[in-house]
Amino acid sequence: MKHLFLSAAIAPFLLMTPAHAESAQADGAMPTAGAKAKDEAVFSTGVAKGRSPLDSATSTSAFRADDIEVLGARSLGEVLRNIPGIRAEHAGREGNADYSIRGLPMSGNGSKYVQLQEDGLPVLEFGDISQFGPDMFLRSDLNLSQIETIRGGSASTFASNSPGGVINLLSKTGDVEGGAVQATMGLNYGEHRIDADYGYKLSDTLRMHIGGFYREGEGPRDVGFDAYKGGQIKVNVTKQLENGYVRIYGKWMDDRTPNYQDVPMLVTGSNSDPSFKSLAGFDIKDDSLISKYNSRLFATDASNKIREDDLRDGQHAKVKSIGLDSQFDVAGWSISEKFRFSDISGRNNALVPIAIAPAVALAFNYGGGPGATLSYATGPLAGQAINPLTLNGNGLLTSSVYTDVKANSLDNMTNDLRASRVWEMGGGELTTTVGFYASSQDIDTEWAFLNILTEVNGGGDTALVNVRSAGGVPTTQDGYISYGLGNGLYRRDYDMNYDVAAPYASLNYRFGKVAIGGSLRYDMGNVKGTLLGADLGGGRVGVASVDVNGNGSISLAESKTGVLPLNRPGKVDYDYDYLSYSTGVNYRIAESMAAFARYSRGGRASADKILFTPVINYDTGALLNSESAYDTVKQAEVGFKYRVSGVTLNITGFSAKTGERNVQVNSLPDGSIRVENIIRGYKAKGVELEAIVRHGPFSVNAGATYTDAEITSDPTNTNFIGNTPRHQADLIFSVTPQFEMKWATVGANIVGTTDSYAQDTNQLKLPGYTLVNAFVQVRPTERVQLMFNVNNLFDETAVVNVLQASMPANGVVLGRANNGRTISGTLRYGF
Repeated sequence: MKHLFLSAAIAPFLLMTPAHAESAQADGAMPTAGAKAKDEAVFSTGVAKGRSPLDSATSTSAFRADDIEVLGARSLGEVLRNIPGIRAEHAGREGNADYSIRGLPMSGNGSKYVQLQEDGLPVLEFGDISQFGPDMFLRSDLNLSQIETIRGGSASTFASNSPGGVINLLSKTGDVEGGAVQATMGLNYGEHRIDADYGYKLSDTLRMHIGGFYREGEGPRDVGFDAYKGGQIKVNVTKQLENGYVRIYGKWMDDRTPNYQDVPMLVTGSNSDPSFKSLAGFDIKDDSLISKYNSRLFATDASNKIREDDLRDGQHAKVKSIGLDSQFDVAGWSISEKFRFSDISGRNNALVPIAIAPAVALAFNYGGGPGATLSYATGPLAGQAINPLTLNGNGLLTSSVYTDVKANSLDNMTNDLRASRVWEMGGGELTTTVGFYASSQDIDTEWAFLNILTEVNGGGDTALVNVRSAGGVPTTQDGYISYGLGNGLYRRDYDMNYDVAAPYASLNYRFGKVAIGGSLRYDMGNVKGTLLGADLGGGRVGVASVDVNGNGSISLAESKTGVLPLNRPGKVDYDYDYLSYSTGVNYRIAESMAAFARYSRGGRASADKILFTPVINYDTGALLNSESAYDTVKQAEVGFKYRVSGVTLNITGFSAKTGERNVQVNSLPDGSIRVENIIRGYKAKGVELEAIVRHGPFSVNAGATYTDAEITSDPTNTNFIGNTPRHQADLIFSVTPQFEMKWATVGANIVGTTDSYAQDTNQLKLPGYTLVNAFVQVRPTERVQLMFNVNNLFDETAVVNVLQASMPANGVVLGRANNGRTISGTLRYGF
């Protein structure tokens, strides 16, 4: 496979002959939306060859850097929720958000059917690698020129593992000289951040761009320490040639962010009309169970030796990448070559509640019966007795899990070689494209899940709690119930590699006002590796007695320490292949409008979500059922596009059918949390709308998606058939009106959703919400800008996830809400 990469990377340089110059877009040079120039703007993501949106049978959007700036987004998810057709569930955290497009299921975590790209190549080959989503390794900063997105359409044939669509973050490349430096401060929360970028033309044919950021601070939630710390630097150099261009680029990233998880919250009312509120002593919009008092993690390493880690490391992303982007015109052919190698590693630590109950009940449960006592295990009150009835004013404890997941290697090597040519034929233009894509994705990770007991206390003061039996015998150790889960559940080691090779081709014939096209892609995957863990079954043991604290004796918690069965690895060794296709027709009704129709079938390889499940023979490594190797998405689209000066309108009707194999976190009927393997079918239909209006100093950008989705098959839970998938609202929307004057700009960004169901049982509802984010920019001089952003202006409670399927008798659930009101100020100097 590596020889394929090298051969593909070298080939274009053997063909250089004089022709035309680079056709890449300038930095931030997407013409003003709605202007006449918009029709000539080239859109290149997920299509055979860049062309005007009005001449393409696809549903696309381009989000410029200026559009992103006014949002005051604290994370990439807060940016992407403003793009029509995209459903983004981020709950205020940066990284490991969930993304879907047009009603495609979000039954698990990550972005299974959507590929996140950076400069035209995937960040990770699979968008839903367990514990490590691609957005964990992406940041929005001054390097960003624009975001291009394609929903459905040819995304299934011009990228692997992306039948739903592609989200592509494009970097500035030095087309525009100059740069900026800006400082941002959280005015009611802890953040200090500095951004800078600079583009420069070294000569008439050589240019460069460099930029990055560094930040640190507690963040929008009270955790008691600097949960955000780190940054990134990106640089690229472009050489313009007579017949094209060559660009080399690099990225260095080392950034740490908190992993906000579900927290306890009160629910009153009924399943169909619930009201979610904060507990006494704990605010669901501003607090987290993460704390400086519960940060020490003890687990066994890959050799079953004790290691100590720190929960405060959170989502720690490390990336070192180098890439090549080139394009040449050779004998009438346009040849492009993209290559990147990324050295990716990091850690994802989290505190995940799995049960919430009165302290009295958990003392009884873990203390062996009546008379058990509680005391603080950590924090300034360590050793002091606890009155379970008055604890923090809410009287609650959680049985929680420390998830300590280390990524030794998520290294990704990717190459995409493509050649296109336009032929004059029969009074029209025939565009032919052939290409070959190859990638190699490592998944080398270590998992340790540990069971702890915590109080429910806000302000970053949550501490661990110890239990003693009525006879005074400790049943926990330093707040640990056990140094593992069950019989070693989720004490795992993955050492996997996924190779993908995919030839693809397309034809597009344009004659008069009509363009007809089709494309094919054939994905071939090779999966090899080994697994360690008691979850594999077959008599493997994943628990042992280990002297964690080194005091020479074994406590009850230490007798339940998770270990790897090092002498019983499981083997994975299988191949798969599938065909994707897409065909469409575009009719240019007039200069300002067009209509299109398209049908597509795309695939998505199952990747690590089928590991540690019964679909693989771990003695031979073979798949027991070839259908488990990938899932398919079939989509139909009909759309209308309209452009006149000051107005842009896109309307697309869609229908999709999806086969799904995934891992879902939900609740059992008693309210306890489980991880369930699911095999399902889904269908969805709806309408997607994008509108941009500009008139003088006033403009408004709006997007909305109406979706009617249902579960069509589930052999395990047949009663779910006909239900609406969890979290799928009928309507999601965003509206951004603004008024721009010479010296100032004011506006608001409004995002919202209607009701949805917490789980697939369709019992407990998540109420719809509307969040208003306000911004004002003041420009006292040409080079200076002062900006204030207020996210969640009215401090609304927006619940985005609840693990329980219905209201429990005690009225306490585990869920997540968006952050409360946050205010930031930014001072920028341009040069």
